[in-house]
Amino acid sequence: MISLRIRLLFALALPTASAAVHASPSSGEWEWMVAPYIWAAGVDTDLDTIVPPSQVTTSTAFSDIFDKLDGAFQVHAEAQGDQFGAFIDFTYIGLSDGSERRFFRTESDLDSRLFEAAAVWSPGVERGIGFETFAGLRMIETDLTFQLIPADPAIPRATVDVDERFDDFMLGIRYTFPMSERWSVTLRGDGSWGDTEGTWNASAVAHYRTRNGGWFFGYRHLDIDVEVRNALLNVTMSGPAVGYGFRF
Repeated sequence: MISLRIRLLFALALPTASAAVHASPSSGEWEWMVAPYIWAAGVDTDLDTIVPPSQVTTSTAFSDIFDKLDGAFQVHAEAQGDQFGAFIDFTYIGLSDGSERRFFRTESDLDSRLFEAAAVWSPGVERGIGFETFAGLRMIETDLTFQLIPADPAIPRATVDVDERFDDFMLGIRYTFPMSERWSVTLRGDGSWGDTEGTWNASAVAHYRTRNGGWFFGYRHLDIDVEVRNALLNVTMSGPAVGYGFRF
C-alpha cells in the first residue's frame, strides 16, 4: 500500500454556490454567474498495489504547502433560466512531495484535472430556492508518479506511474432554503459512475446576497475511487471554502 497525504490551499468554485446567487423572481431572461473560490482542503491519495509490494506514508504540514504546490487553476460558470440551467466547472491542481527515511526516500508528483458539465432542472417558482436536480458528465484525469528510492544503490528503485482518464455519468440534487432577505443555505449531494469505481461529493454552503452577486462560506468533501492496472487509487479532498460569485 502506498499512501500519500498532502495538505493544500487552492482556488475552486463550488457548483452549489450558484443556486443562491440566482435567487430571484422568474423573469424569463437567463442569468449568468462566475464564482472563484478559495478552498482550504486536505487531499489524501491512497494507492494500493500488488507489485511492487510496499507500504510508505508521507505527510506534509499545511504550513509547508507552498513548497509542495506546483500549480492550481479553476473556472466555474453557470447559466440559469426560469426552470432550466446548466453549469461547467474545471479544476486543475499539481503538487509534489518527498520524504526521507532511514533506509530509503520517497518522491511523488500528482497532477489532477476535474471537469464537470451538467444540465439543471429548477421546478420552483423562485429561482434558486427549493429543490434542484442536475445530471451530466464528470471527467477526471490523474497523473501520479511515485518512487521509492533505497539508500543502498545496489537495490533497484520501485516506481509506480498512473496516467489515466475517467468519464462518469453524474447525477445530483441540491436544496436551498432562505434564512432571511439576504442569507440562505444550500445543501448539495451527488455521485457519478462509469469509468471510475464511483465518486461522491457533498457540500453545505451559506450565502450572503449582494447587489451584483453573493459571498459564500461552506464546507465540501469529494471522494474519488478509480482502478488502474493492478492498483486501486482513492483521492479525497475536504475542507472549508470561501469566495464570491459575480452575477451578470
